[in-house]
Amino acid sequence: MNESPGWTSPGPSPSDPSGDRDRDQDRDQTASGNAPKAPAQQQPTGWSAQQPPPASQGWGVPGAPQPGQQPGQPGGWNTNWQQAPAAKPGVIPLRPLGVGEILDGAVSTMRAHWRPVLGIALGVAVVIQLVSTVVTGVWFRDNGSLEALQNNPNPTTDEILDAVNGTLSSQSITLLATMLGTVIATALLTIVVSRAVLGRPVSIGEAWREARPLLLRLLGLSFLVLLIVIGALVLGFVPGLLLAAAGSPGSGAALGLLGGLGGIVVAVWLWVRFALSAPALMLERQGVITSLRRSAKLVRGSWWRIFGILALTLILVTVIEFIVSIPTALLAAIVGGEGVGGLLTGEVTSFTWPYLIVIGIGAVIAATITLPLSAGVTALLYIDRRIRREALDLELARAAGVPGYTTQQPGDSAPGS
Repeated sequence: MNESPGWTSPGPSPSDPSGDRDRDQDRDQTASGNAPKAPAQQQPTGWSAQQPPPASQGWGVPGAPQPGQQPGQPGGWNTNWQQAPAAKPGVIPLRPLGVGEILDGAVSTMRAHWRPVLGIALGVAVVIQLVSTVVTGVWFRDNGSLEALQNNPNPTTDEILDAVNGTLSSQSITLLATMLGTVIATALLTIVVSRAVLGRPVSIGEAWREARPLLLRLLGLSFLVLLIVIGALVLGFVPGLLLAAAGSPGSGAALGLLGGLGGIVVAVWLWVRFALSAPALMLERQGVITSLRRSAKLVRGSWWRIFGILALTLILVTVIEFIVSIPTALLAAIVGGEGVGGLLTGEVTSFTWPYLIVIGIGAVIAATITLPLSAGVTALLYIDRRIRREALDLELARAAGVPGYTTQQPGDSAPGS
């Protein structure tokens, strides 16, 4: 690993399964002194030649029994492995991470590097909400089509289509702005997290210079993942719709329901499978397809754990957004002229500028908190998987200048090559 956030995959190419290593097995072999030392010219590209410290600094080696002693007696075999605390140059210890440590690392990054984190998240959130507020206020402030549906128990097809078209047009522009802003925030915040792991500061300008060449690539990756997930979801309903169109509405509805459930399962599986593609693209500087394959490789064997962590993060983000939205929605209803009663009954029929501004402020506050949290968790999940599979902690310790890891033998290639 080089000192910049542009990490490359150690060992063979990311798509080569033979490059995987079991971290715990390597660590135990190295500590016991039984690991064969490969010649310098056979060391995988990008790996540090410096191995873990000896037993006094790393894994303790069991002592040999004294003559006449039985294993398990005092002075005999020591069955407890002693592990010294892992190096922690930045926001996480350089070892496999638990769920709490991943979440704590994301929060610690927000605290330790609050200037770039706050600047990036706040700037992106303000731009997103400014676009959303202006679009809604200028073109879709009149909510008369929805009001017609509320007051008409038997709306016509044209009224329904008018309301749906207006809502979809407004939401599509908002979603597009949100996606673009999220891509930029993810790129910049991933760079900040990668520096925070090494305990090094980074400015917004430095993060932008690192991330800018990869923004279009990351945007294409985000669109591709979105299309894959939505495509899997839609394909689940296709057989039922075709059967209903053929003249069997009852059977088509049942098949559509089963197919939809299957599509949801496949979509969630694909979402988790490609969840680490964004940090892989940013930190390894890979192409779009290579990043998808890289994510699938890192997720393999740990799908349920990653799913659980991502689901927990999504719940936390939703709770934060809900907590922030309650007071802002109440205040928006009051300043917008509808009153709290109109908010509770769902009869807000027009979006005034004060209403939109207050709602936008609440959304900015929520996004400023949730964007760094979600981006930090994803980046740290990627680092955790590489530590577990590829002993990336050795490369990180060497790049951070941890004593005992800084020596590089002449046979090693340059870090990050």
